[in-house]
Amino acid sequence: MMGVVNVTPDSFSDGGRYFDPRQAAVHGLELAAQGAGILDVGGESTRPGADPVQAEEESRRVVPVIEALVSAGVGAQISVDTMKASVAQRALAVGATLVNDVTALRAAPELAEIVAAAGADICLMHMRHMPGEPTGRARYEDVVSEVKSFLEERLAFAVAHGVAEERVILDPGFGGGSFGKSTAENLELLRRLPELTAIGRPLLVGTSRKGFLGEVTGRAVSDRLAATIATNVIAYAGGATIFRVHDVAAHCDALRTTAAALAG
Repeated sequence: MMGVVNVTPDSFSDGGRYFDPRQAAVHGLELAAQGAGILDVGGESTRPGADPVQAEEESRRVVPVIEALVSAGVGAQISVDTMKASVAQRALAVGATLVNDVTALRAAPELAEIVAAAGADICLMHMRHMPGEPTGRARYEDVVSEVKSFLEERLAFAVAHGVAEERVILDPGFGGGSFGKSTAENLELLRRLPELTAIGRPLLVGTSRKGFLGEVTGRAVSDRLAATIATNVIAYAGGATIFRVHDVAAHCDALRTTAAALAG
C-alpha cells in the first residue's frame, strides 16, 4: 500500500491539510502505522489548473518531511512524487529510495541517470498531457493498447539510460485532466489491466478519490472511499501490486480479505 502525503496547498483531495511539514510527517507516520509500505511525499499538485511550483519551493516542502520520517525511523519506503531532477536528487540524498515521476522521464530525462546512480526505484506513469498543456479530451483508438505501448517505450528509455529493469514500476495513469482519460476509458483500463501487467513490471494503480469515481457514483471527493476500494479490489484481481491511496487502513482490510478469498 502506498500512502499519499501531500505537502501542498492545492491538491484536489486534501490540499492544505498537511501543508505544514510537521503535520505531513505525523500523517506519514500514521499511514505507516495503518499498514502503508510506501509513503509518497509530494510537493506539487497535478490537478487541472494547479499552479506550477518552482524546484526550490518544492524541495522546501518535501525535504523536511522526508528527513523527519527518516529521523523517526519509519519502516515504510519513502517515495518522492516529483518530475524535477533537482528535487529528486535532494530527496534521494536525505533518504527517499523511490521517485514517482508522473511524466515518465519526459520532463527531465536526466532523472534516469540520477535514479540509476542512487540505486533507487522509479515509477513511470502514463500522462497524456504534460503539466501546463491544455487538457482537452484525448482521442484514443484503443486506450489500453496505447497506454501499454507508451509504458513499454518509457521502460525501454529508462533501462537504456542506466536504470535497472527490476527497479521500474509502471502506472497506467488513471484519471481525467492531464491524465487524459474519460470515465469509460478509465473503466476499460481497469477491466483490461492484465494486458498491462503482462509487460512484466509491478503495476501501480492510483484511483483514490478521482473524478471518474464521482461521475460513476455522484459522490463528492470526500465520499469516494467505497468506490475507490471497489476499483482497487478489481485491480488486485487484475494483477496490480501497488495501490496509491489516501485511506490506508480501510484498503489494507479490503485487500487482505480479497487476497484471502482468491487464495482459498
